[in-house]
Amino acid sequence: MEAKLLGMGNALVDILVRIPNDDILKKFEIPRGSMQLVDPARSAEIYEAVSSMQPQIVAGGSSSNTISGLANLGVQVGMVGKIGNDELGTMFLNDMQKSGVDAAMLRSDTSTGNCISLISTDSERTMATCLGAAIELSADEINEAMFDGYSHFYVEGYLVQNYELIEKALKIAHEKGLMTCIDLSSYNVVEENLDFLKTLIKKYVDVVFANEQEATAFTGKEDLEALNEIGELADIVIMKVGRRGSLIKYYDDIERVGIIKANCIDTTGAGDMYAAGFIYGMMNGLSPQKCGEAGAILSGNVIEVIGTKMDTQRWTRIRQLLNTLKNNAKA
Repeated sequence: MEAKLLGMGNALVDILVRIPNDDILKKFEIPRGSMQLVDPARSAEIYEAVSSMQPQIVAGGSSSNTISGLANLGVQVGMVGKIGNDELGTMFLNDMQKSGVDAAMLRSDTSTGNCISLISTDSERTMATCLGAAIELSADEINEAMFDGYSHFYVEGYLVQNYELIEKALKIAHEKGLMTCIDLSSYNVVEENLDFLKTLIKKYVDVVFANEQEATAFTGKEDLEALNEIGELADIVIMKVGRRGSLIKYYDDIERVGIIKANCIDTTGAGDMYAAGFIYGMMNGLSPQKCGEAGAILSGNVIEVIGTKMDTQRWTRIRQLLNTLKNNAKA
């Protein structure tokens, strides 16, 4: 079977704002570096507070960022999610299709969800997410036929808002023989759903992506100890460690991968794009080390732009770097 990935996640529109200081975080009591769920009224209040800061509005959502990244690399990808019957929903769908994603988006009368990403001066991002129509995606709307023809399945940890949905999707993918991948998404998501996530991963997940905070929240440990503990539940574990790069546990082996030189102005989407690069490497038969290097190439590029959308010229350069990586791996 040709490598082809199906993703599932919250279909959101990203509202990206560079904030001059952390006053806005204190005002709305949003922990720095976290993802907080907010209702429509709270979302509107936050947006009004930052509306004069020249926000950038683009299609987003964790899984959709990874999926569109893979599409830009020429991978066949599909996505399942839910959007509203509104202008933002149409914008999201058009953007995904323009990237080459086979987006099987379900529709709702509820407004399309959004994520206000507050970018601090040191490039840290804090997110206030109003899920809107995205949260209405239900287990009843998922069926086995959706997974036909796919070799990989990728899901964001944010979907643990609906235990039945994420478990059904991963169970179907696992039973149909797809390689299953999950990104833990946010340390507070992990803390609030720890027991469920551990059971879910042990039963159905092959590949786990986490950053340092998420890995510590998952295990109560740090660095290699955290990596090894998660590795008891999944075959492949990737822990992103910021400027130190990433640690990769592949069964019993551990690899350390560095970063590429980059001018960081916004870390939004860095983890999503790392996942896209790593999965691209796996789908092309690269070693764990080379998969990590592919992830570093994508994450190192996306942090040089505001948001997760990179222009054609940058994507061309990324594809050239990945081709060189693949050729060197064969040599």
